[in-house]
Order: sequence, then structure tokens, then C-alpha cells
Amino acid sequence: MSPAAASPADRIGSYEDFARVHAYLLAASGIPPSLHQRLYRKLADEVFDGGEAFSVEPCEGGRQRRLVLAAEGALGRESDVFLVDHAWSFRLSDALKQLREVPGLAERMAALMCVDLDRRTELEEADEQDNGNGGSLENALEVVEKERTRIQEKGSDFAAWLELEELGIDDDMLMALDLPSKFPNMVALNLWGNKLQDPEKIMKGIEEFRRLKALWLNENPALKEGVDKVILDGLPELEIYNSHFTRKAGEWALGFCGNIIGADNPCSSAENIPLENIVTLDLSDRCIHKLPEVFSPSKLPSLSNLNIRGNPLDQMASDDVLKLVSGFTQLQELEVDIPGPLGNSAVSILECLPNLSLLNGINASSIIESGRHIVDSALKPRLPEWSPEESLSERVIGAMWLYLMTYRLADEEKIDETPVWYVMDELGSAMRHSDNANFRIAPFLFMPDGKLASAISYTILWPIHNVHTGEECTRDFLFGIGEDKQRSARLTAWFHTPENYFIQEFRQYKEQLQASSICPSRKATPVTKSIRPSDGRALLVFTDIPQVEEFLTRPEFVLASDPKEADIIWVSMQVDSELKNALGLTDQQYTNQFPFEACLVMKHHLAETIHKAWGSPEWLQPTYNLETHLSQLIGDSCVRKRDGMDNLWIMKPWNMARTIDTTVTGDLSAIIRLMETGPKICQKYIESPALFQGRKFDLRYIVLVRSMCPLEIFLSDVFWVRLANNQYTLEKTSFFEYETHFTVMNYIGRMNHINTPEFVKEFEKEHPVKWLEIHERIRDMIRRVFESATAVHPEMQNPFSRAIYGVDVMLDNKFSPKILEVTYCPDCTRACKYDTQALVGDQDVIRGSDFFNTVFGCLFLDEFKDVSPL
Repeated sequence: MSPAAASPADRIGSYEDFARVHAYLLAASGIPPSLHQRLYRKLADEVFDGGEAFSVEPCEGGRQRRLVLAAEGALGRESDVFLVDHAWSFRLSDALKQLREVPGLAERMAALMCVDLDRRTELEEADEQDNGNGGSLENALEVVEKERTRIQEKGSDFAAWLELEELGIDDDMLMALDLPSKFPNMVALNLWGNKLQDPEKIMKGIEEFRRLKALWLNENPALKEGVDKVILDGLPELEIYNSHFTRKAGEWALGFCGNIIGADNPCSSAENIPLENIVTLDLSDRCIHKLPEVFSPSKLPSLSNLNIRGNPLDQMASDDVLKLVSGFTQLQELEVDIPGPLGNSAVSILECLPNLSLLNGINASSIIESGRHIVDSALKPRLPEWSPEESLSERVIGAMWLYLMTYRLADEEKIDETPVWYVMDELGSAMRHSDNANFRIAPFLFMPDGKLASAISYTILWPIHNVHTGEECTRDFLFGIGEDKQRSARLTAWFHTPENYFIQEFRQYKEQLQASSICPSRKATPVTKSIRPSDGRALLVFTDIPQVEEFLTRPEFVLASDPKEADIIWVSMQVDSELKNALGLTDQQYTNQFPFEACLVMKHHLAETIHKAWGSPEWLQPTYNLETHLSQLIGDSCVRKRDGMDNLWIMKPWNMARTIDTTVTGDLSAIIRLMETGPKICQKYIESPALFQGRKFDLRYIVLVRSMCPLEIFLSDVFWVRLANNQYTLEKTSFFEYETHFTVMNYIGRMNHINTPEFVKEFEKEHPVKWLEIHERIRDMIRRVFESATAVHPEMQNPFSRAIYGVDVMLDNKFSPKILEVTYCPDCTRACKYDTQALVGDQDVIRGSDFFNTVFGCLFLDEFKDVSPL
């Protein structure tokens, strides 16, 4: 649809016009008022000067990029503002289609997201082979002789530290170097990244180094042959082997990690190692199972900064490690895995180490104030992964969640139901995360004609701290989101956070569900009496729902124009105290809503209600409210991935119908990022559903509720079958195909319904089952759903409430029913319009008339035709 033409008065012609038209956007963006005029000039003149101020550099081996300030001189806090263009904007359902069809889009996005690296690497390797990259004995001998000369100048007793890294040395070359005769006092030997293959030849070349303290054979083919035991048995003084501590690790190893031992000071004798001078000690990723005995406060009295990340320390109890570390009274900064050898909570660690000022790079006082359990300044980034067989489009789909941003359009009338996702250009996308970011960004819609239809989307970038030339420019990916909104867990979208913590949270959650369930007992169902007056007059019904006006034809009910005179209020609006006052309603009029029915009709409340009543029943897929239980979901996903289980999930908004903003994905980053478009539940996807003619389907049942406490409900004899249009598949790219994985085709796509008798007949032909047996299991499940509400929320009961609810059910491939959702009365009533019209031929109006006459007869009279009690 083309934008409406703007009148000259609407067009932005001055800063005052800009500030007036964009007042709300400017306030919402957080852009400092001091920069508003500068922003206007750049927007009006389309000034993209970020390229002059910044440069983009590769990092993480080319699998990421970072943004660096390149301008001469510092960039002051809030001193300038920059426009960032959007390289790609789309609705999620269109993403794959656009990548496949828009020329050059997949190539640009693949380069921006660094998922074309293998293609670039292939070219680089070919160039290397052409230029020749083999090692030579002459090069190695040159290095050896240079080190030998240096040692001779130091004195014959000086210990040797020899660096022979990545020189292409093979087994025969090592033997030819004759290192033992040249370096009798060898202390450290670095052979990292060579071509050594034979463990026996390696050992023969170094076995005379009886005083050797450190040996690096990392990235040599020999490591695949189990050389470790041969080396460790043959070199009894070895303390560091392939960067890891050995069982012999002591003073020398600590001195090396404390930077007081190195090539210039090999220090072969423990007596000459001044451990008392060590202030900073980095023991990270040393595969330490038990800290050396020499690691103690008495030996390291000056220790102020300690890093013990990446070590199992599994031969020491957590209490013992914590007690040992707490003895270092000078310790100010600590880096440690959480959960890990010191415990599972950052707060509890700080309570035991009150002298710490920084834990994992985060200020200790801020951790205590926020109550953060996981803190980490050095989380490893999630880097894009792909297989060579994947197309560039498929690679981009997998990597894009590390780069996407989102916003929703809105005008005076309504907010857009479907969010817009976008990727910033190469400059903006190179900005990495920091908890202590020096820049902020915000999406901004510039309306040069003063109308939303003419809006151009940008991202605005500005410094929030002084930044110096060469300094990395960062932003906070979760700006404004603290631990009260699960900040640590949400960082999992971009970083490898500690899986053990989340797995522990998941296991505790499962145990709590089972321990706290009520397991409601089934009571005899009472009989609610007819409300028809004794004098036989018709009941007056006030409604704003066209389907009720059209199809309610029974003489016992007459439509009323004045709600104050009606016996029954059957409306699409929420009947609360405000509406009652506005319409003049009383508490003695019957309504089509129960109090607190949100415990059933809102998806997160439905799951919570069932969990409280039944724990984790098999008829409810594992379901998590992402606003409160993201950590538990992450733990569940980690366990499933570890154990090779199905790990596909469906994201559903709390309270939207027609599968709006609903997504199927197995990508944990996608799940977390999708939280940004509104509150959602994440539910285990039924990966192996029962199929009908190869297609997915679900069933809509109508439940009529006359009383909640005690429970009195009836099931309509007619249910609706909704079919997907496409054949079912779990092909990864199919998750973007609405008509493959969703069944509500009466709203989007061509309608694909089948009436009840025909479906049952054909289903029994296709599958070796009796539908009556399946139907009984479904009836029992639906009863349990409403029993949950009765047990958990007895306040739902109101003697003047009656309602109908739609219950959506799916069968798995074992024909076991699963509850999908419960829709409340107005939605259910509107849906019935579409469902009845989808039936065949002349049954449309008849079915609609029968349906609503049945509903009112059951709910308000003593007539139970075409319904069955549950």
C-alpha cells in the first residue's frame, strides 16, 4: 500500500518541527537532549560519518568482528551522535524467503555474520600451499644456535628455555637437532604446533632432559597416539605438560603462572623462586584437580589477584577450597567458575570472602545489591556454527540471533501485532557486548514528511563515556535489564554461560513441581438448576457478539437492547466492576465469564495452574514461563542436548490468539531473543505428532461450564479438526513455513477443515486405533484441566457465572492427548463462526444454529442435547 501523501505543513522543515513530531520517539530512545539538534542535522542531510570515526577489526579467529575508535583524539561522553543504517529488515516469517530471493542479501549477511569463513579459509589455504609452508631444518637450527649463544653469554650453568613453536619440525628433524648435547640444563621446551608423530622418537630426543619442568607438544599429531603416559613417566620433574599442571606441579609451576619465571629467568631450583613476590596469579585452564601444597597464604602472602577458572578441582571439597582461598587476606580480585569449586552462587562466595572488591571482574558491592548468582566478565562468546553442506541462507538463519534487533510499529489506533526484526550495518553489527559499555544505541524512526508511512528506520549511536583512540567500542546487549529480569540467564543468547548452574536449577524445579502438586480428588457432579422463571417468560439476553444474535433462535431466549433489563449478559468485553458501573449491571445478572478465569485462558497461567495441581502430567508438554523460569528452561535444554534428546521448542505469547508471534525453534539464542517481543511461554514442541494423511492437525473441543466449585462441565458432541496445509516435516527450513507447522488455517492461508464423522472414519482407516478409546482419554484430560482450576483457584466460583471455553488438543504419535491451550468465551464464540463456516455445504447455518441453541440450553436450562457431562 503506498504511503499517503503528506501536506506541506506536515513536512519537517526545521529543528522545531523535528522536535515536535518526534518528541515521543526522542524521549523513548534515551538520546541526550544536548544531541537532539545534531541528530536532526545528520538525519536531514543523511550524514553517515561513522566510517570516519570507527574501524571494524576481525577477532576470535575471524569468526567475530569488533568496533574500534579510529578517530584522532578521544571521543567525549555525549559529544556526538552517529547514524547506523539497517542492512536488513524483515518479519520473521519472511526471513528465509528474502535471503533466497533478494539478490546479494545472503552474501552480505553471511559476510557480516562471519559464516562464510570456510570459503575464505579454503582460498587462504590454497594460497599457502602455492607459496610453500613446510618447515626446514635450517630454520630450526638457526633458532637453536641463537639460543645456545645467548646461554653461553649467561654462563654454562644457566638453565635453557627453548622456543621452537610452529617451525614445521618432524620426528627426524628433532633427532637431527641433537638438543640434549647443546642444552644439558634444559628447563622448558616449546614444540607447539609442529609435525611430531612418533612418541618413541620424541622421547628419544628429549629423554636426557631429566630436569625439564615444562614441555609443550600441543597441536602435534603425536598427541593422538597416546604419548602422554610415555612423556610423564620419562620426565619425573615435569610440572607443566601441554599447558596443564601435572601431579608434580609446585613452586616452579606457580612461579611460571605468576610471571616471575620465564625465558629470561628459567629458575631451575625451587629455592630461587620468590613466591612471596607474586601479586597476580593466573591458574586458569590448567586442568588442576588438586591445588599444589605450596599454594598457601604463607607461601604467597602478597597474592592480590587470583584466577582459577576452568579447573575441575574435583579432588578437593568445595568447603576446603573456599577455606583455603579465604586465608589469602590480601586477595582483592578473584576469577572463578560459578557454579564451580567455590560454590554455586556469587553472593554466597562474597559472603565468605568479604575482602574481595571484584569477583569475575564485577564490583562486589553491585553483586550483593543485585543478588546476582552468576557473574562472569570473561564468558566465551557463542560463535556461529554451520556445516559445509548448508547454503549461505541457512547459515545466516542460524547465526542471525547473535545480531538481530527488534521494534514494533504503532500509531494512535493500535500497535502492530507482528514485530520487525533488523540487522544493523557492518559498523553497528561489529559492536560487542560489555557490562561496562562505553556506547549506547537506540532504534529511531525518522519521519521526514511527519507521517509514520514515510518513516525511515535507523539506529542511533552515541558515547556514554570518554573513549580513546584504539579503544574497543561496546554496548550493553541487555541495557536496562537487571537480575530482576534474569539478566545472567539472558546473556546465554550470546555467551556460553555455566551449564551446571542451569542444570541444577532445572532439577530443583522438577523436584519442586512434584512435591507441591495437589492432585485434586474427583467429587460427584451436582446438577445446577434451570434459571428460567417459574412464570415461563423468556430470558432476556444482551449481547454484542453477532454470532449469538444470528444463531440463538430458541423461543426461551429473547435479545434485549438494554443491558440493565437483561437476565443474561453475553458479551466480548471483560465484565468487571468498571463495565458494570458503566452499563448499570447488577451482581444478580448472569454473565458469560467466571472470575479469575485467566488461570485457564492465559497460557502461562494455564501451565502454572496445572503444575500446582498435578506436577508434571504427561498430557502437558514441559512448559516454562520465560519471564520467571528462563534458567530452568536453559537447564532443561542443556540436559536434552547432552543426552541426545529431542530439543525443539515452541514459543507462544501469553495472551495472543491465531498463532501471532509464535515460533518453532531449537536454537537457545533464538528462544531468549524472542523474549524481547513480549512475554512468552516456551513449550516442548511435539516433534512426533499423530498425522492425518501426512499432515499435522489439532482438535478444538467446546467445554460448557455451569459451575466451577463444585465442578459441573459438559463437552459438546461436535469437535473441530484443523489441518495444516503442507505435509509435515522437521526439515530445519520448514520452521518458517506457517502452513507446515500451524493448523489455524481459517485465519491465515487456505482453509483446510474436515467434519467430525468423516475425520473419525478416515483416521481409523489410516491408523490401527479405535477413536472411542482416544476420545475417552481426551475427555479425562479435559476434566483434569478444569479440576486443576477448581483445586488451585476456588475463587473462580460465582453462582451467576456460566461460560464456554475452547480446548485445543493435539495427539502425539502414540495417540496420547496433549493440552495446547484453553480459549475464553468471546474468543471461542468468534472462532465457532469460522469453524462452522468451514464445514461442508448446507450444514453451515444449521450447525451454527444448533451449536448456540445447545450452548444456551445447557448453560441456562435443564436441557443437555448434543452435550455429554464430564
